[in-house]
Amino acid sequence: MRALIQRVTQASVSVDGQVIGEISHGALILICAMQGDDAAKSAQLAAKISKLRIFTDDAGKMNKSLLDTGGSALIVSQFTLAADTSRGNRPGFSAAAPPAEGKALYEQFIADVGALGIETATGQFGADMAVSLTNDGPVTIWMDV
Repeated sequence: MRALIQRVTQASVSVDGQVIGEISHGALILICAMQGDDAAKSAQLAAKISKLRIFTDDAGKMNKSLLDTGGSALIVSQFTLAADTSRGNRPGFSAAAPPAEGKALYEQFIADVGALGIETATGQFGADMAVSLTNDGPVTIWMDV
């Protein structure tokens, strides 16, 4: 699985002009299930992100995690993270899991993050979404498992 994690002071996702998920302090997690991914990879990624020390401590160092800070996670599916741009000018997305598998793994990832005690909000799989955020830092981390 592939994720792009952004430390945020606020983030929201809208479909058809209606906000369907929003958080304040925490992480916006754009997530893509790749070919060959499974529930074990989802759990591994959720655990890794929950412990990722990207939030500042009292000394101003990035030394705290979502679990440490009580931050929330806005989890949005984004198959375009699987883009292959190695040839030509049009990205290919064949590395992404097929839609049914991608949706199941997206839902599994949401459940895995929630099971760790992190409050979650979500986008809508397969929808045309508008994401709004205030990136704090800015801190943006790319992660594959």
